[in-house]
Amino acid sequence: MIDQGNMLFQKIYGLKTGLRRIIPVILIVLFVAGCGKGESAQITEGTSGDPAAFTSDGTDGIEDTAEVSQAESDEAVSSANDEDDAAGGEMQEIITDGVSAGNDGLEGMQAAADTGDTAETETADGSDDPQSREPLVYGDERFDDYLPLLEGQRVAVFSNQTGVVGGRAPSKSSETGGSGSQEDSDNGSEGDDSLTPLPTVPEGEHILDALLGKGVDVTAVFTPEHGFRGDADAGQSVGSGVDEKTGVPILSLYGSGSEGPSGSDLDRFDVLVIDIEDVGVRYYTYHITMFHLMDACAKAGKKIVLLDRPDPNGFYVDGPVLEDAFKSGVGRLPLPVVYGMTLGELAQMINGEGWLSAGQGAADLTVISCLNYTHQDKVPLSVRPSPNLKDMRAVYLYPSTCYFENTAVSVGRGTENPFEVYGSPYLKDAVSDDVSQSPGIDHEFTPKSMSGAKNPQFEGQTCYGKDLRAISLESIWQKQIDLRYVLDAYAALKASHPDVSFFGKKDGNGHYWIDKLFGTDRVRRMIEEGKTAEEIKDSWQPEIEAFKAQRKPYLLYEE
Repeated sequence: MIDQGNMLFQKIYGLKTGLRRIIPVILIVLFVAGCGKGESAQITEGTSGDPAAFTSDGTDGIEDTAEVSQAESDEAVSSANDEDDAAGGEMQEIITDGVSAGNDGLEGMQAAADTGDTAETETADGSDDPQSREPLVYGDERFDDYLPLLEGQRVAVFSNQTGVVGGRAPSKSSETGGSGSQEDSDNGSEGDDSLTPLPTVPEGEHILDALLGKGVDVTAVFTPEHGFRGDADAGQSVGSGVDEKTGVPILSLYGSGSEGPSGSDLDRFDVLVIDIEDVGVRYYTYHITMFHLMDACAKAGKKIVLLDRPDPNGFYVDGPVLEDAFKSGVGRLPLPVVYGMTLGELAQMINGEGWLSAGQGAADLTVISCLNYTHQDKVPLSVRPSPNLKDMRAVYLYPSTCYFENTAVSVGRGTENPFEVYGSPYLKDAVSDDVSQSPGIDHEFTPKSMSGAKNPQFEGQTCYGKDLRAISLESIWQKQIDLRYVLDAYAALKASHPDVSFFGKKDGNGHYWIDKLFGTDRVRRMIEEGKTAEEIKDSWQPEIEAFKAQRKPYLLYEE
């Protein structure tokens, strides 16, 4: 009887010891969750109003601060309650050894920590609980931070139709603040926002109008490919002029015969403001024009204020890094095809890596970063960035389908869905058995001349190929650069028309256009050798890892 009493006492004492270990864990989790929320809000508010916090070195005080969301707090409370209930059950049965209970408490603490980490990650990418996040704020919305930098200065603006202040896509996703992931059906059916055409005319206030309305002395606007209104054809020379609405001179930097502004154009301003939407792909030319402007400003001692925007393809890095021998109008910097950086981050890298002719750190650069943005956010655009990227699905497919340009296969220019379809008159006789990696030819279209695509390839001819609009966005995002489209078309055309050159004609340097897009001829040669998509992508992985390490010091946002 005495032995049984001793055993019962030991069990009760052991359980008491276990509970003594569990209860502090519960209190700590609740305390951290509650304090973390207040600290996060305080840091966000304090940083957003401090212009000095945003300097050319890219440090803004936000990135190193862990934000605890409402979802994380709820998760922590739930974990604590679960452990409390478990302890109560042990008290009722009085069968659990005290040491075991103590170990369970330690395991519970680790479980609570793991649960908290998961909740933070899920909230950070905006995919699970966008309502719990602070709304996305674009750099150009932060007037209090950058207007003092423009006071009393003559200001030039580098922008086009995409320079809408606080750009928001007119879609369902924008109703939650514009920072959540774009929803997608599994089969690309009706109601998929990614197939909703982006407007050609911006719906919000343009940065030019906003600056003039706040009394800023804007003396010029520099424009890239496609012009200030964004309606010129790809590669079309765009002339300078005057903006009819404001009377501000419009100075084209594309097709003028010069890579940067002239000396007389530089004399027009003291500060350059950059506010333009890019799509984060190396052969998309807006960032190249920005580079030439930065180079000229660095040499002339002009200040640069960049108002940052999300990168729609900023959630991954893929493709080979540009080789020097393949520099061209569609490739200037040693970047992968998809480099996973906003223009603000890229500008800091350009300046910090010494890519400017004036040397490392030569540009007087200030980046006004976005708030409440991470690289995993997939933020819809507010307007077409160029005439042939007509919806978000085209923007996401662009890094995979642009390689058809100047080949024997059309990428759909002259249709309503360029970069979302591909085909060729030469593929009419192709059959499914000729295509090894995906179903065969199942779509046809006839290109016609239209705004933004005058005299398209195969105009008036029926093209046979593939329609990619039914592929889910999740699949596109997961595969990143998908080489199967090019490989399938290459195999089909080679089988049906072996006498036709799939890659078109070489230039004076012996390079095909696809070599310029990839930034190397290695990929084309591997295609010709019959390598698989996986083998080709594996070949550039070491370059990707090296680039990620190189870009890390310049990142402004959580990866």
